[in-house]
Amino acid sequence: MSRLPAPENPVAPADTVDDGDEDQSKTSSLEIQQPELQKRKGVTFVSSISNDEPEVTRRELWAYYLYYNGDNGVGPNGYSLTLFQLWATAAGYDPAQGPGSSCTATSQCVLPWGNGVKAVASVVLVANGVSFAVMTLIFTTIGSAADYGSFGRWLLLVITCICWGAQFASVSLTSPSRWGAAMALYMIGFISYGATLVFYAAVFPRLARNTPHSRALRARYEAGEIDREVYETEESLEKNRISNISTAHSNIGYIATLCLNLSLLIPLANNSKVNNYVIVLTNGYWVLTGIWWFIFQQPRPGPPLPKGEHYLTIGWKQIWAAFKQYKKLPYTFVYIFAFFLLADGLNTTGTLINICQNDKFSFSFLQNTYLGLAQAITSTASTFGFWYIQRYWKISTKKMFVVTNVVTIFIPLWGMIGIWTNSIGYHNVWEFWFYNVVFGIFQAPYYAFSQTMMAELTPPGFDNMFFGLFGLSNRASSMIGPNVIQAIINNTGNNWMGFPFLFALCTIASLIIWFGVDVQKGRRHAVTWANEIRKEQGNIEGDGLIH
Repeated sequence: MSRLPAPENPVAPADTVDDGDEDQSKTSSLEIQQPELQKRKGVTFVSSISNDEPEVTRRELWAYYLYYNGDNGVGPNGYSLTLFQLWATAAGYDPAQGPGSSCTATSQCVLPWGNGVKAVASVVLVANGVSFAVMTLIFTTIGSAADYGSFGRWLLLVITCICWGAQFASVSLTSPSRWGAAMALYMIGFISYGATLVFYAAVFPRLARNTPHSRALRARYEAGEIDREVYETEESLEKNRISNISTAHSNIGYIATLCLNLSLLIPLANNSKVNNYVIVLTNGYWVLTGIWWFIFQQPRPGPPLPKGEHYLTIGWKQIWAAFKQYKKLPYTFVYIFAFFLLADGLNTTGTLINICQNDKFSFSFLQNTYLGLAQAITSTASTFGFWYIQRYWKISTKKMFVVTNVVTIFIPLWGMIGIWTNSIGYHNVWEFWFYNVVFGIFQAPYYAFSQTMMAELTPPGFDNMFFGLFGLSNRASSMIGPNVIQAIINNTGNNWMGFPFLFALCTIASLIIWFGVDVQKGRRHAVTWANEIRKEQGNIEGDGLIH
């Protein structure tokens, strides 16, 4: 995901381009008036696009894929949650029998919480809600600051190391009395894992702009060999190619990690510390595959931080200023808002189903590994399958995304049926197998296409700023859903009562995306806006415009 002399998606509309001496005089005038302009607006937008960014090499692109291969979520998003819920349940008691009793598969399980008690499922959802709130703080505070200098590069490294440290520390979680530490390590790992996904994805538009194919397309367009529509279609397909391959690598890593873990889970099935060993092994795999990105990533630094600004404050200023651009970028912000609701619904649905699944399989790492393999294998096949279908018929990103949205709605709907019957609705073993297969087939492409849509709607040169907002929608949005659902579960004592809210959330969000987001117009708005900002700031080299 790299860059070009005059990068990114489409072409600037003709009315944004000035020629000859008139252009030079306007540029000069803008440069002279720049300090006054900055003072009047209160904050400046600085494009991180440079005309001399290095072309993406094969080694760099493979290092990018391998990072995601290891950052597959098996540890921080799967095993850590299971270990936390296991020790919390072991430390809890049946409220009908009082403290000292043990929780069973059919009883409600509570833990001391403040001046009262709280259901274990609610405690898990609280941990998720707080984690997403912290992610919100991270993305809003330092998200767009990653566009300046080399801050983004080092930020991803530091956050990755924090996640690695939390995962390795899980080796100490060996008894119910440590359920509080298990909760803390789960939250640290989950927060840093979520942040790695966002700042990793923010690199994507830069790489996509600078692949040899993207540069060749740009050259052909500027030479008049291809028209605008062909250029936009082919460049969009190049974005989808990288996004789908990286997503496929995440799922390939998912398969490799789970298979590797079976080498411990099967022979050490009776070892009380096998779960801890598995998390360490899973994390070690990520370290071995992820370290290469920090070695082979080529420098593509953004502009220096503006005078008088600070890395911890400029993010808030730019996000506020960016939100005020909604009239100029309507489709970008409609998508961000709708994805906020969609991600909240889907992420919370996944957490709730995992809670039900852990209860059903008695927190078995081995059973969860088998289920994970079913999901990982279907995810890998579907990612390549969806990409082949899209490439062969040249189907737009949005149409492919809509297909995955239908299943996103179906998942909580199925759980909602479980309120009224025990025959279906995530009550049976076969349903969890069915869920993991269906999730694998449709939700892996969902993540790839959602990221590509954001890349197409992002003003070129402002990647971290807008991917920070996207991260706010994707990961940090779910500070709402878990808190609502945990309150419902705590009041009703029924995990399934949370599904109607999640079904409504996913349905509303999907309808907004289907009927309220025009990707082609949104892409052109984004390019026009980026060009206007660059001209205002006098940040022009050559024609200085993004096509």
